[in-house]
Amino acid sequence: MSSVTTITEAQNIVTMADVKPDIKSDEQQNFSVGNNSDPKNLQELTQYIQTLLQQTQEKFQTMSDQIITRIDDMGNRIDDLEKNISDLMTQAGVEGTEK
Repeated sequence: MSSVTTITEAQNIVTMADVKPDIKSDEQQNFSVGNNSDPKNLQELTQYIQTLLQQTQEKFQTMSDQIITRIDDMGNRIDDLEKNISDLMTQAGVEGTEK
């Protein structure tokens, strides 16, 4: 009985493996680089991957630069806010606690 179950399970696995949808995965749809043809040899595949990695690196670098710029801007705004609060407290004659 155990071998029958194993054979049936194996047949089900083979049957499921044979069914392949004709729908492209997200990776195939979203990562077209340069031309729309698929790489046909090792040199084209290597170039395709290098181009894809370069584009990804450029996107990450751009995002990183934007994040750093925003953090710097936020730091400057906080410094200005602290200075303005200190000035207002001085004008009001309130002594603030210094850090």
